[in-house]
This record gives sequence, structure tokens and C-alpha cells, in this order.
Amino acid sequence: MAYKKFLILPLSLLLTLFIISKTDAQTPRYEIIPSPDLWYNDVDGIIVGLQLQGQVPGTFEDGPHRLNAGIWLGLWLPKLPVSYQITYTDPIQRWSDYGSEANIQVRSSIRTGYHNHGIGINKRWQRGFDERRYVEIGNYNSFEKRFDDEYAAFPMLWSDRDKFLSSFSFEIQNDNRLGWYQISADTKFQFNEDFYSVFNLVARQRITFNDYWGLRLRGFLGAASSHTDPEYRFSRSMRPAADWMQNRFTRAKGTIPQPWIEGGNIHIAGGPNLRGYTSRDIDSFVADRENLNGDPQIDTVAPILFRSFASLNAELDYWNPIAKAFNEIPYASEFLNFRSYLFFDTGRSLNSESTIPVIANGGQDSEVITDNTSTLYSNAGAGFSLSLNIPDYHGKPRGFVFRYEIPFWLSEPGDEDSFRFRHLFGFGATISF
Repeated sequence: MAYKKFLILPLSLLLTLFIISKTDAQTPRYEIIPSPDLWYNDVDGIIVGLQLQGQVPGTFEDGPHRLNAGIWLGLWLPKLPVSYQITYTDPIQRWSDYGSEANIQVRSSIRTGYHNHGIGINKRWQRGFDERRYVEIGNYNSFEKRFDDEYAAFPMLWSDRDKFLSSFSFEIQNDNRLGWYQISADTKFQFNEDFYSVFNLVARQRITFNDYWGLRLRGFLGAASSHTDPEYRFSRSMRPAADWMQNRFTRAKGTIPQPWIEGGNIHIAGGPNLRGYTSRDIDSFVADRENLNGDPQIDTVAPILFRSFASLNAELDYWNPIAKAFNEIPYASEFLNFRSYLFFDTGRSLNSESTIPVIANGGQDSEVITDNTSTLYSNAGAGFSLSLNIPDYHGKPRGFVFRYEIPFWLSEPGDEDSFRFRHLFGFGATISF
């Protein structure tokens, strides 16, 4: 019943937009541009849908009453076969200028077993027509809930509680004597039942030597309070589970075949990003619950997660003939980029020990103490990446990055040798510019 009530919201908003476009003869006609969509996951099967882009004609995603919406049907007809997402953005004219818009944004979505409904306010400052240099701040207040674990690649990384979240974000991009840099920070406060907070800080610096040689640096700091749900805690290798919802490749299991994910050879960039530890982290996410400690009566599993983590990632770009030939393709090289690089990642938890929430004894949350977490983890290797980027109207990346990486050395290899052949296929850029 609640699902049906939420489904009324996007239809009502679309109707309101049509009314707005017709009420004043001096107002330009509103246009909604449809496009078909086709996707797949293991729960919905093949998903057919319709994407809708709404705008005042001639404003090119930069005018009033902007709409981004979609509605989909899962052809395997699961329990909730219809899903949707809708984002409506309207500028605040008195606080806006060209490239320096303030806006109010309303979002609502029910898709892949997750509720997200909220309202936010954003402000951007840009230097004239140069969209590369900017400052952005934002606030988003939402109700969120994982209501169907079947969509999750790793259900033990998710709670099923109602969450009322207030999020604040900050981002700055500019250049200095070394090159381009970017600093972003965000913090979340969860107010329902057990209060908790989460903080993330990421700093990136690109140092360009010439067209093919350069150094990219990334520093990460993440901290969460006690009672923080597992989807916001930190693994060593990848972004927190909650951030997987931001990408259609990782939003639901099966889009990337689940055996590939569970095999530990797929890396999702973000978080501390110690990519060489992906396989070991994944092993802890898919532990055999029935055979833990050899006792089938014990139903407690602890994934390797941390309440705090600090890390440094470095990538050294170098020349190679394939990259040179690829990047000299006329026209295509403006959107496609091939990189070859060496990488080094290192980091550690900031707590001497970590308490992590686990699912135990019939689904009740409990706290367990892990062993000492003061270990410094490091890895090194080589990689290649292919990216397609068609920037949005603010010049921000909009596309995809595929990576193939070989983390041939680990400082803490466990039962393996420190030096050995390991390989990863990655989604998303570790250090984006």
C-alpha cells in the first residue's frame, strides 16, 4: 500500500508541470523529451522503461522547471515489478547567476529494493564562463530504506531500518602551481532511533609533466560514529555499499554477473580504495554463515568493515605506444581516453579496534569486536583504463571508466605470497580529472 502511495508522487509532479506550462500565455511551452531504456538485473530480469527529460525549450538543462525522470517494468514480474525515479530542479533566481546557480531539488525513487525520497538545496559559484573552477555546497534531507535484500549483491552490508538522513556536502575545484586539484567533503546525520553520523573527506591533485607523463594523488579520510549502519561503514578496498546505489552497474546484483563480483576480481572505485585487498574483503562479505566456526547453530557473520579509515592513493601515468596511438585518433580522442599507469595505495584504520554491526540470531543487530585494526595496509601494481566522457553543462564528467589492474604486491597478504599475479576489472575512476 505504501508503495502505491509513493507511486502517485511522480505522476502528480508531471501533471503539475504540464499545468505550469499552460497557465500563462507569456510562458514558453514546456517540453518533455522521451527516450527508451533497456537494462538487466537478476531480480527484475530484463527491464524496459522510458526516460523523460523535461525543460523549457532552448534552455539546454540550465533553465527553470528541470525534470529528470524514468519509469521501468521488470519483465520477470517480481513482487514490485514497476519502479521509478524522478528529480525535479528549480533555480532560486535571486541567488543565481550564469554558472552560479542556486536551486531547490526534489527527488523520489523506488527502485531495486530501495526507497529514497527527499528535498535539497544547492548552490554553485563559478568564475565567469570557466566551468573548471567552481565551489559547490549542498544539503539533502531524505527518508531512505532498504526494503528488499534480494537486490543487494551482499545483503549483510545492509540494514533494513528506516533512516531519516540530513546530508551536507562541499566541493571545490581549481588549479595551483602543481596542476588541477579538487577537494570534496560530506557529512550525514541519521536521526531515526539510534543517532549516528558519517564524515568523508577526499582531496585530489593532478601533476602533469607532459602529454603522457604525470602523477595523480588522492587522499581519503572517513569516520563514522557508533551505531552506524553497515552500508555507510568502510571497507579497505571499495566505496561503502550505500554509494553503490549511485551507479546503474552496481545498483542491483546481476547487472555485473554475481559470480564475477563474488570471485573478488571486480573493483568498485571509492572509499579507502586499497584495490589490492578487494578479494579478501569480498571473501568476508560472502562468508558461509551456516558453517561459521563449524557450528551450524551459530548465525553470526562479521564482514571486514571499519568505523574510520585514512588512505593515500597514487598513480603515475607513463607513455606507451598504444596510449599514444589511441589518444591521437581524430575527434574520438576528445571523448575517449586510454591510460597506462603504475599505482600505490596505503592506509589504515584510525581506531585501535573496531566495533561493527552484524546480522545475528535471527536478524537482530548486534555489536562484535574485531581484532586489532592498527595494521598499515599497502599495495602496488600496474593498470590500464579506458574512459568515455561527455561532460554535462557544468563541465563535470558524465560517462564511464573501465579499468584492468594488476596489484602484484600486498603488504599484508594473509595466506598468500606478498608478490604474486592478481588481476582486477574496475568500474569508476580512482582519481578522476
